[in-house]
Amino acid sequence: MKKLDRKIKPRPGILKVPFYVAGAGSTRNFTDIIKLSSNENPRGPSRQAINAFLSVQKELGTYPDSNHKRLRAAIGQINNIDENRIICGAGSDEIIHFLCQCYAGQGDEVIHTEHAFLMYRIYALAMGATPISVPEIERRAEVSNILKACTKRTKLIFLANPNNPTGTLISSKEIMELVDSIPRHTLLVLDGAYAEYIEDFDPGLKLVDKKSNLFVLRTFSKIHGLASLRVGWGYGSADVVNALMRVKGPFNISSAAQESAIAAILDTDYVKKCRLENIVQRDKLANELKKIGISSDHSFGNFILMRFPNSRIATSVNAFLKENGLIVRNMDNYGLRSALRVTVGTPSDCKTFLDTLKKYKE
Repeated sequence: MKKLDRKIKPRPGILKVPFYVAGAGSTRNFTDIIKLSSNENPRGPSRQAINAFLSVQKELGTYPDSNHKRLRAAIGQINNIDENRIICGAGSDEIIHFLCQCYAGQGDEVIHTEHAFLMYRIYALAMGATPISVPEIERRAEVSNILKACTKRTKLIFLANPNNPTGTLISSKEIMELVDSIPRHTLLVLDGAYAEYIEDFDPGLKLVDKKSNLFVLRTFSKIHGLASLRVGWGYGSADVVNALMRVKGPFNISSAAQESAIAAILDTDYVKKCRLENIVQRDKLANELKKIGISSDHSFGNFILMRFPNSRIATSVNAFLKENGLIVRNMDNYGLRSALRVTVGTPSDCKTFLDTLKKYKE
């Protein structure tokens, strides 16, 4: 019997989607490494969040709440927003996926700035849409450039504020200008993954109540220290959330993750403590880097983008740090070949990092 020649092929364009490469977490020569590559909270989650996680052990055999009712209520309470217009996902990444599923397809365009979170581009490509990279000015988003890039095909604009990996921020005035000027058929998505690291900062939640063309993303992976549990959320108009809910899986966030996130967001004292510690350590780290000739922009997140004279030196520094058990983030995939991103770690981690860096000789 003749063997059938089957060719199972993915949808056109799928094999052109680049892999997302996460921050490294190990090195061959060390078992006890200092990982400063993924912008994790060096303190981890609060004690309340850990206790909430442990309390769910007896419920592992039952499905989680598919509607995330208690989690949405806690988010709404802390942020003073309508819980009925909150959607939760397995990390904010999943909600980015939902947005592209619902609003971007073949022939559509998705705008992001040139040094932006890679998943904006990846999810746009996965849905057959065309990602449009818009130039930044001195590693900072420029509203006029974004507006110039808008066309009748522009369906989504992703803008992280503060931005990862640059750490830069644009003002609320600039955000308002952007919201008021984009095409009527375009949804602006403000990614506030690092919003909690800025004191008294609103990443756009209040504006959502006035503007139906705005959607805000948030995460529990950063200041709340729940990166491994994958919990994110978004807030937008009822129409947008209604659309996103139609592509959300029924049990996308585990009970352990939901309970931990509820405890984490209600523990406002812990969030404040982490924010203040980060500000002190971040500014101290930036100043010490400056003393040894390493430039950086003022960061509003929990990381610093170190800039070097050229890519050769950046690569050499990265290799030297690895050889000494320190992992930072290579920025080649972000088009920043002469830069390395370092997470603000514990005081001890930062000291070790600086002491090691000072030993580097080209």
